[in-house]
Amino acid sequence: MKFGIIKERKTPPDRRVVLSPKACQTVKNQFPSAEIIVEPSDIRIFPDTDYQKAGFEVSDNMQQCDVLLGVKEVPIEALIPNKKYFFFSHTIKKQPYNRKLLQAILEKNIEMYDHEVITSAGGQRLVAFGRYAGIVGAYNGFRTYGLKYNLFELPRATTLPNQQVLIDALKRVRIPVIKILLTGKGRVGNGAKEMLDAMKIKEVSLTEYLETDFSEPVYCQIDVLDYNKRKDGKTLEVEDFYNNPSAYESDFMRFASVSDFYIAGHFYGDGAPFLFTREDAKKTDFKIKVVADISCDIDGPVATTIRPSTIAEPIYGYHPITEAEVDFKDENAIAVMAVDNLPCELPADASDGFGDSFIAHVIPAFFNNDADGILHRARMTSNGKLTERYSYLQDYIDGKD
Repeated sequence: MKFGIIKERKTPPDRRVVLSPKACQTVKNQFPSAEIIVEPSDIRIFPDTDYQKAGFEVSDNMQQCDVLLGVKEVPIEALIPNKKYFFFSHTIKKQPYNRKLLQAILEKNIEMYDHEVITSAGGQRLVAFGRYAGIVGAYNGFRTYGLKYNLFELPRATTLPNQQVLIDALKRVRIPVIKILLTGKGRVGNGAKEMLDAMKIKEVSLTEYLETDFSEPVYCQIDVLDYNKRKDGKTLEVEDFYNNPSAYESDFMRFASVSDFYIAGHFYGDGAPFLFTREDAKKTDFKIKVVADISCDIDGPVATTIRPSTIAEPIYGYHPITEAEVDFKDENAIAVMAVDNLPCELPADASDGFGDSFIAHVIPAFFNNDADGILHRARMTSNGKLTERYSYLQDYIDGKD
């Protein structure tokens, strides 16, 4: 089996990679028959020479490979027919901007595997960059807070080499007496929590957070049943929320009325209530002035997120009364950090973590006849057609959806 690590060609550039030089060595040690060829790249966080020093061939000839591994979407003109590809295709939710990409994948008889649907038998995602989105998102949120109030200046995350250096920078600044709300207890939320804990910011219970004034900065991490409630007043298990989201309404305002800084690290599912609306943000008891929206659903559950921001320009202001974008330092503005590709700011750490998961869950499937069904579940296309699991995309491909 010959694997190819392809050059990332999407703009803006992405410096991450599925397998670092060290990860490639791990694959070779565990599966001696595996071959790995690396396509030259001048943007990858690990230079070509690092792969060569680790004993791997660097070559423009990706045609010789059976399986091609990338991170972001591959431009249509760069797709090699009749190959197996792994990358984030951003098509499984019928994203209009990538319809032509999926059409081309079928036309070129490519066997497509999307990182986003590499799952366990129970549906749990197995490889993801979410933890690193949480880490960088929390850091960027504190940077935003410091800039909005002229309290401190932190260097851009993208200029720092790893998570520990981000933590060291945060430890050097003084955080005022504020209440910080964190939603989500998955990879993203817990990645953000790592940073709060590393800063030694005190974590408090939900009741303490809502009812107590503190003399130090504190945070509270909450989950879906904390900020949503059933319309009929019943108290049920979390499975009920996921199965019947329309039976719920937001209970977020009780947190918004006591919070200064909000880190959105939750997953938002179709049909779930918005956490807060534009009308909520107009209320006099809506106290949040800085939002780090790691989830970054545009015009969605976090109403202040009216567009994604960029690594180059990560912060904008939202005026709750006019609902317009303004300078984030405006006295009435809510400062919004909504970068939608946060892990790109920590490419080495993110690549290492992603590679560890990819080696643990995906690489073995090529050598054990896919004993756990990993490849079967992630295979979107085969023989020029959608697989049964992804047949719901046919209307999307046909331009009818």
